[in-house]
Amino acid sequence: MSLAPDPTISTDRTAFFINGEWAPPTSTRTHVVVEAATGDPLGTASVGTESDMDAAVSAARAALDHGPWGRTTAAERAAVMTRFADALDARASQTSSLVSRENGMPIALSTAFNGAAPAGLLRLYAGWITELPLEETRVSSSGSTIVRREPVGVVAAITPWNYPQVLAMTKIAPALAAGCTVVLKPAPETALDSYILADAAAEAGLPPGVLNIVLADREVGSYLVSHPGVDKVAFTGSTAAGRAIGAECGRLIRRVTLELGGKSASIVLDDADLGTFVEGLDGASFMNNSQTCTTQSRILAPRSRYEEVVDAVASYASAMTVGNPLDPAVTCGPMASESQLARVRRFIDVGNASDARLVTGGGTPQGQDRGWFVEPTVFADVKNSDELAREEVFGPVLAVIPYDGDDEAVKIANDSNYGLAGSVWTTDESRGLDIARRVRTGTIGINYYNLDLGAPFGGMKDSGIGRELGPEALANYLEYKSIFASSAMIGR
Repeated sequence: MSLAPDPTISTDRTAFFINGEWAPPTSTRTHVVVEAATGDPLGTASVGTESDMDAAVSAARAALDHGPWGRTTAAERAAVMTRFADALDARASQTSSLVSRENGMPIALSTAFNGAAPAGLLRLYAGWITELPLEETRVSSSGSTIVRREPVGVVAAITPWNYPQVLAMTKIAPALAAGCTVVLKPAPETALDSYILADAAAEAGLPPGVLNIVLADREVGSYLVSHPGVDKVAFTGSTAAGRAIGAECGRLIRRVTLELGGKSASIVLDDADLGTFVEGLDGASFMNNSQTCTTQSRILAPRSRYEEVVDAVASYASAMTVGNPLDPAVTCGPMASESQLARVRRFIDVGNASDARLVTGGGTPQGQDRGWFVEPTVFADVKNSDELAREEVFGPVLAVIPYDGDDEAVKIANDSNYGLAGSVWTTDESRGLDIARRVRTGTIGINYYNLDLGAPFGGMKDSGIGRELGPEALANYLEYKSIFASSAMIGR
């Protein structure tokens, strides 16, 4: 399969999308995006400065306060969002391919999450906002009160590299639906695909300043978080970065949602059908080469079936097809970057240095001497107190942990600083529901794990604050205003 660049995709983005136009950067700094499967340069993107962010926030502020977007009705916004979705659909194939080249995501998954899902989210929120009453009148003791839902304001959206298109849209779609304007700071590793959003927005006729996109480093990203023209921050990324952003937003009394890391548990009950469990491993534990915040990297197995579960997980991992993510037959691509590969290898070293037992993997796949590849790896006999069970690896390294009885399984699952995802595997669904209700986590599946775009998603504990997805996410981008009026206002 050829890894030559798709000629329909620009692999050089040396301007920023600000105020509906392609604006030249204020510095000469650039970032070279590297192809994950080869380690070769893929394209170049300009890196923004504080001045570039000032321009983007100013454009977003003007579009909200003085431009047409701040005066649109929900139906008018929904119409623009639908055109935006159509423009993204027309680019879906090229977008999916580019993201796979940037971060190593298998093409089938990229087609779903970077090709189809962003347009789908725009259409969902376009529908939900037109169904939500943005103003209602309530009878009060003094006459009436008009309760209004108004946009929170200018949103700083900061997104990671693992699911760049869909994670950007989990913020952009509800923000636009609510009437907010957005400044998006994408991750450098996936800088190129972010500007496809700009191409589509321009084609759809999104008014100038409603969506602005500026690539920047962490320092300028921090500047955006603290910018006086920003009303809300929506961040997806590491828990460490989320702590810093949350602290700054707390100091500023600024609205914030944080979708952070995870170290989720997959609980295999003693009555589980292992065939069903193995079929679900891709979605639960290996999705996107395990570069997924919901990865269930702790496999809790009953002692009565422990070796059976270990063998099943190891057999699945060793049979995965590792290679070029553009090949539809590949089930595990490379890590997104050289630094990410180094992180994963460090955790493999941590496992090897512990009392855990390496069952499969741990090295570089045969024939993959270029790019950032690592074998899917399984450790058995891991203690829940081990570093391998406490810290997020963000790569295909699983830890199998034994337990005795349902109560201990729940205790181990909850014995984590995180609480983002999880799963329960059983032939007794009512038993599975009981276990699921006892695990402190934002999402959990029974006999499968697959996100529902129509339901809220987010974490407990160190996994974040707030929820994205579903109609509930609109609340992140709306403020309530109570207008005390006379009784004569009722019904107007």
